Amino acid sequence: MIPFNIPGITGKEHEYIQDALQKRKLSGDGEYTGLCNKWFENKFDATKVLLTTSCTHALEMAAILAEIGPGDEVIMPSYTFVSSANAFVMRGAKIVFVDIRPDTMNIDENLIEAAITSKTRAIVPVHYAGVSCEMNKIMTLANKYNLVVIEDAAQGVMSKYNDKYLGTIGHIGCYSFHETKNYNCGEGGAIVLNDAKFVERAEIIREKGTDRSRFIRGQVDKYTWVDIGSSYLPSELNAAFLYAQLEHADKINDNRLRSWSQYYTELIPLEKKGSISIPIIPDACKHNAHMFYIKVSDLKERTELLSFMKENGALAIFHYIPLHSAKAGKVFSHFYGEDNYTTSESERLLRLPLYYNIQVHEIKKITDLIYTFFNRR
Repeated sequence: MIPFNIPGITGKEHEYIQDALQKRKLSGDGEYTGLCNKWFENKFDATKVLLTTSCTHALEMAAILAEIGPGDEVIMPSYTFVSSANAFVMRGAKIVFVDIRPDTMNIDENLIEAAITSKTRAIVPVHYAGVSCEMNKIMTLANKYNLVVIEDAAQGVMSKYNDKYLGTIGHIGCYSFHETKNYNCGEGGAIVLNDAKFVERAEIIREKGTDRSRFIRGQVDKYTWVDIGSSYLPSELNAAFLYAQLEHADKINDNRLRSWSQYYTELIPLEKKGSISIPIIPDACKHNAHMFYIKVSDLKERTELLSFMKENGALAIFHYIPLHSAKAGKVFSHFYGEDNYTTSESERLLRLPLYYNIQVHEIKKITDLIYTFFNRR
C-alpha cells in the first residue's frame, strides 16, 4: 500500500534530539527553540516568531492578541480545519463564513466586504494547499475597516504571495508542523507577529500569562502573573527535530515540487479530456507543493475512486466537511450569502499521496490507477 503520508526525516533529527537530551534542557525555550525562531525570522524577514505546541494554539494566541470577545464576528471560509474557527469561538465570537473560489478553494476575496458589520473584528484567510489567498484585496479591506488579519498558513510554510512569505503579510500568521505538513516535528506550530505591538503580550500569553521572558532577559528581577495565558511552549525535543528539518527546508521544498510537477504532467491529459480538474496556481502565488489534489464530477464518483485506489494499493483521502454544515457550526456560526461552491467543490476533491521522497514509480502507479478507473467508466 502506498500510504497517504510518511513524516519526513532528513538525517539529523536523532542527533539533535540526543544533543538536547545531553544538555538536560527538555522544556520549552531552550537552544533549539531559539534556533527555530531565529531561522524563521531571518529566512522570512519576520518581526518575531515564537514556536508553539500546535497551529491550533498559535490561532488561540492570535485570538487573544486580537482581543476577540463575546459578540464579535470573525470572517473566514467554511472549507477549513476546525481549529480555524474554534480559536475564536472559544473567545465568544460568532464565525461568519463566506463562500470560496472554485479555482483555489480559498476564501473569495470579493465576497468579504459585504459580510463585514460593525461587529466584525478580524478576517482569517486560510491558504489552502499552500496557495495564497488574494492578500492585497484582503489587506486593503482590513485597513479600510480597521480589522486584524490572521493568516492561517498551516499548510503554507515556504509559500509566497507577490514574493512575500505566507504568514508574514497579515498582522499575525500561524504555522503548523504536524506530521502531515512539509516540515514537521510530530506536533508543533508557530505564531508570526508582524506588528511589533503584539510581541510583548504574545510572550506573556505563551508563558501562562507571566512575564517570565522578561525575567530570563534580565529585564525584571522576578516574574509573576500579569495577564491571561496558557502553556504554549513546545518541548525542546520537538524543536530539535524541527530544526533538523529547517536546515534542509529548500531541499524538502524542491523534492516536493518535483513530485507535484510529476502529478501535474501525468494528469493534465486526463483534465483535457474533461474527466478531472487539477490545481490552479494564480500568477501572484508561489506554492510549496503541500498537496496535490484532483476534483472529479461529484461525491459518488469520488467515493468510487477512493475505494478503487485503496483496493489497488494506494491510499488517497478527502477533507474537509464544510464547518457550517457541522453540528457545532450550526451553533457558533452562520454562512453569509450563497453557498455556491463550498459544499459542491468539497465533495469533488480528493488528495493524492504526497510526501518527502515519494518515489517516481509510486506516483506513476497512482496516476495509472486514476487512468484505469476513468478508462473503465
